[in-house]
Amino acid sequence: MPVDANLRARLATAAVGIPLLVWLVGWGPSWVFSGLFLLLTVGALCEYFAMTFPGVRTQQCGGVGFGINLTLLVVYYGAGSALVGLGGIVLVLLFSFSLCFHGNRFARMGWLARLLLGGFYIGYLVPFIILLFDRADGRAWVCWLLFVIMAGDSSGYFIGRCFGKQKLAPAISPGKTVQGAWGYLAGTIVIGLSGGALLLGHMAWLEILLLALAVGVLGQLGDLFESSVKRAFAVKDSGNLLPGHGGLLDRLDSLIFPAVFTTTYLRIFQS
Repeated sequence: MPVDANLRARLATAAVGIPLLVWLVGWGPSWVFSGLFLLLTVGALCEYFAMTFPGVRTQQCGGVGFGINLTLLVVYYGAGSALVGLGGIVLVLLFSFSLCFHGNRFARMGWLARLLLGGFYIGYLVPFIILLFDRADGRAWVCWLLFVIMAGDSSGYFIGRCFGKQKLAPAISPGKTVQGAWGYLAGTIVIGLSGGALLLGHMAWLEILLLALAVGVLGQLGDLFESSVKRAFAVKDSGNLLPGHGGLLDRLDSLIFPAVFTTTYLRIFQS
């Protein structure tokens, strides 16, 4: 697809999706938000297992079922279990650290590895956004987090297109550049500070700045991690549900790690 056509598709999808998301986070019933992200989790699980077990329906269904069970455990027990948060941080660190390894990815990903990866990466980690929303101040935090991530994605995309020359991780995601990565961080900082002043007035600006930086770094690591999975299975997008954006997992990838971090940080320091 030509670049300009892709950009038009991205803008059209955003024009429909962002107002709905703002309404849902700001004023929608909490059960609708939870239900939507449970459906998104199931959809992302379906995309992942269709990608990793192409044409094998039994293994796809088994993987989706495993991931759904992990999702329900996190949602049901997460509010009262510190292990959920600490386990999520451990998984984020492990997934991020795995980017440093080299070698034949196919040789390292057996049936069990693919099952565990999909179940924990999606089924266990994605529901953290529901745990964040369920806080007393959860609407403000989810709104802040979503807009910080979207600002980072957008600024990184446009700055990378206009000024990107030096490849960031060509073996994982050839389209990403160092300039785009700095643009991503700039977007998260600007929106993080301004959004924090509007939504999180009780927080010190330095704390918001550090949180925005952490979210900016983790968002890009999450994007690279999902790209490494797609490269391992030789696919460009996890799906084609969202015009200009790919699949559900392609949209959730940069949100997953920041949501785990933010939820756990607040549980430890702002409980």
